[in-house]
Parts: sequence; C-alpha cells; structure tokens
Amino acid sequence: MASDQIQIESTKVPVVNLEGETVKEIELPDVFKTPVRPDLIRRAFLAIRTSKLQPQGRDPMAGKRTTAESWGVGYGIARVPRIKGSRRAAFAPMTVGGRKAHPPTTEKKIKERINKKEKRLALKSAIAATAYRFFVKKRGHLIDEVECFPLVVTDDLEKIGKTSEVKEFLIKVGAWADVLRAKSGIRIRAGKGKMRGRRYKKPKSLLIVIGNRGPVLKAARNLPGVDVVPVDKLNVELLAPGGEPGRFTLWTVSALEYLREKLR
Repeated sequence: MASDQIQIESTKVPVVNLEGETVKEIELPDVFKTPVRPDLIRRAFLAIRTSKLQPQGRDPMAGKRTTAESWGVGYGIARVPRIKGSRRAAFAPMTVGGRKAHPPTTEKKIKERINKKEKRLALKSAIAATAYRFFVKKRGHLIDEVECFPLVVTDDLEKIGKTSEVKEFLIKVGAWADVLRAKSGIRIRAGKGKMRGRRYKKPKSLLIVIGNRGPVLKAARNLPGVDVVPVDKLNVELLAPGGEPGRFTLWTVSALEYLREKLR
C-alpha cells in the first residue's frame, strides 16, 4: 500500500511525561510528511550493511605449488596431473590439496553504492515511516496498548539512570508488550555462527531517540531488542532493520527539535 494512501493520525502529537500523562502538544517536524519509499529505504540499508563487509580472496598460487604434470594418454589411467615419481593426483580442482575451481577474489564488488541525495531522502523516509501505525504493525511490533502515537516523551527520559525505571516508564505508556515480544523471540542461531561469538539472534524492539546524551544510554541498552541512539547518529539501519520501514520509535522533545532544524 502506498504511503500517500495512509494518513498520519495527526500533525500535532501529545507529549507524555515519565508517569505516562499528557503534559502538552507539539507539532511534528516537516520531515514526517516525507512520502515513505520502501524501495529507497532498502537500498540505503544495503549500502550501510555492505559497507561493513571486508573483502576476502585466496592466494592465487594456492594448490598450485606442486610438481604434478599429466602423463598424457596411453597408460590406461585418467589424464589428471600427477606428482612426479608417484601416481598421486594433484593440482586439479577435484584432487586432494588441489586448487579451487573458482575461488573468491578481492576484486569482487561487494558494496552497494547509493547517491548522497538518495541516502538523505531514504533517511527522511525511514523517519516518516515511524509515524504510521500501518508500517509499524506490519513489522510485527505490538503497539495496541500505546495510546499516543507516535510516542513523544519529555526530556526527563534522558536523565533516567536505572533499567528498572525505564521498565516502569515503558509499562505506563504501553510499550512494554513489544519488549516482551522481543524477549520471547530470542533464539539460537543456526549454523557455525553460534560458535563464533554470535550465538543468539534477538528481534528488534523499541528504538529510543534522544536529543542529548545522558544516563539512559546505559540504562535502556540491556532491555531485549531496545536500542538507544542520539538523534545526530540516526541512520536507516536503526530505523528500518532488515530494510523494512516502520520500527517502533520513541522520540524525546529535544530530538524532534533537532529534526525540525536539520531535516527540512
């Protein structure tokens, strides 16, 4: 469904305090009026993700350091290269210790490129998608108990220093159900990755965007699936994990004011 067929509930949103009570209303920045472009968001996500990949290749001489030569015809055996003075096959791709047929090369293009203007538009589009219940629910987030959407909180949230206090606040605003969803979805990774420092896979839950760095950066990071990020470090990978727009996002007032000034 196109974003122009889905309406934001209101350009004015209520601001709640740490008790979950509405204290005032503010106007959403113009960036939230940007059309949602899932195709552009996916491209920007792939550009960020592939930029972290490290090129890998193989030694061009791997499997070729041998005296093996083919005997030719007339011996009643296969014409594969064989080590001198022996019948043992070598060098060929199907032999023990032989070369690889098509090894990876460092010249392979593994990074997705994206224009600067497209990347900026993708960021604005991903921000706008967080204000649509349609996209947020489509990602699987549980937001039925959240009355104020998008969720905007006073800057007092940035001063919270304990995880238990963050939990109490999320319960009051109805966002705790989505954290429990992420906790129940933690599972062991399939494959060898479980032996290489990435044993568990964890679903993404709430994204908390703050205007100023504070104790909440450490207080909320231990909650399952919850990420905390200063607004100036915001990117498409955080707003649209997996390239899918509509992550459940909580904004502080100072974060929205930053967007109002920087993203027009």
